[in-house]
Amino acid sequence: MLSQPADDLIHILLVEDSPTDVMITREAFDYYKLLNPLHVAEDGVAAMEFLRREGRHRDAPRPGLVILDLNLPKKSGREVLQELKADPDLMNIPVVVLTTSKSEEDVAKTYGLHANCYITKPVDFTRFVEVVRRISEFWFGVVTLPPARS
Repeated sequence: MLSQPADDLIHILLVEDSPTDVMITREAFDYYKLLNPLHVAEDGVAAMEFLRREGRHRDAPRPGLVILDLNLPKKSGREVLQELKADPDLMNIPVVVLTTSKSEEDVAKTYGLHANCYITKPVDFTRFVEVVRRISEFWFGVVTLPPARS
């Protein structure tokens, strides 16, 4: 798998309310030896606090990538995406929507809100882990990301 010097590692914010999906994502990171720090926000409000470095997230690092579920408590993934892409300080952070929805309407709406990618979550563990690997491989091995802002 791809390796980067520790100082150059891009932080990832996973916005996911399912403890099982968080666990599987962490297992995929371990299995593929992905070194990128993974931070988790369990709902849309916590995600925006993390991104804006508010409250308990005052010292949070700026993520270089957000993996966002659409179906979240407190504030939906669509609302998070809309706020993030409307904020001049956050709008350049790439957002990968990773959700169970296969709805064409959800796909169209999230791209309309400037999501960078839309992936339907596989229900099979092996395929889910492979999707996480491919996300990492693409975003950290192929794509040139915007420079991190402090």
